[in-house]
Amino acid sequence: MDVNMLQNILLTIATASTPLLLAAIGELVVERSGVLNLGVEGMMVIGAVCGFAGAFITGSPWIGALAGILAGVLLSLLFGFLALSLATNQVATGLSLTLLGIGLSGMIGEDFVGRAGIRLPRLDLPVLSDLPLVGKLLFGQDPLFYVSIALTAAVMWFLFKTRTGLTLRSIGDNHKSAHALGINVLLYRYLAVMFGGACAGLAGAHLSLVYTPQWVENMTAGRGWIALALVVFASWRPWRVIGGAYLFGAVTIGQIHAQALGIPIPSQLMSALPYLATIVVLVLISRDRRLTVINTPASLAQPFVPDR
Repeated sequence: MDVNMLQNILLTIATASTPLLLAAIGELVVERSGVLNLGVEGMMVIGAVCGFAGAFITGSPWIGALAGILAGVLLSLLFGFLALSLATNQVATGLSLTLLGIGLSGMIGEDFVGRAGIRLPRLDLPVLSDLPLVGKLLFGQDPLFYVSIALTAAVMWFLFKTRTGLTLRSIGDNHKSAHALGINVLLYRYLAVMFGGACAGLAGAHLSLVYTPQWVENMTAGRGWIALALVVFASWRPWRVIGGAYLFGAVTIGQIHAQALGIPIPSQLMSALPYLATIVVLVLISRDRRLTVINTPASLAQPFVPDR
């Protein structure tokens, strides 16, 4: 394997991992606040179609990315109204949100199927981008790659180094005690849910503006579910999300390269590898019950209704 081929593989792994990292880091903040939003897939696919539509109509991929973020936030507010304000079952509400997002995206994107998309340009730094192997990998990525890394670092700092982050984590661990101390639990949770929606929408926009600059119905292909699994895989720790996202990104790209090399394995099995890996990882994690209980936010998925 020559240097150029290795560089191309690493570049494609980074590109495939970015939407997983964006969606997972947003959901991690949501779950740290004690809310379980299973609607990540729906918010991602809405972000993908709105991102593509925004770029196609305006001619600017940056406006497309903003449209994806806005779409994710709006859908997350619907979830917030139902699950937080009306205290509905969070699992059922999240699943309904995914079904709504998939159906709504198909309707919105009907006129955009088969249209040529507008790709978000990659960064190109003179000299640095031309360095062997690491040049394109570190200095020639799309802008959302750098956003995902910076966002993960910012979330890590916010959750564990700031008073507001400590407050958010305390709400996720015991919302009743936090409320008794005068903390506005619903406000914090709404903001966390909106942040998760923005990240999921941006992850979807990455798919239609960078990964595959076109609109294809249901193009998220289960990535929202993988992002949810990544949060558990990471034990609700931001720095572990990066490792998990790139591991699953490598599995996704690995099956594509394996098919290209003519490895005699059924293509259906190769395509299922990322999802099989998700199941295997979750099974392995669930074996350590003590570790799971220690790291899981104690109030996760529990509805909160202020008593005064």
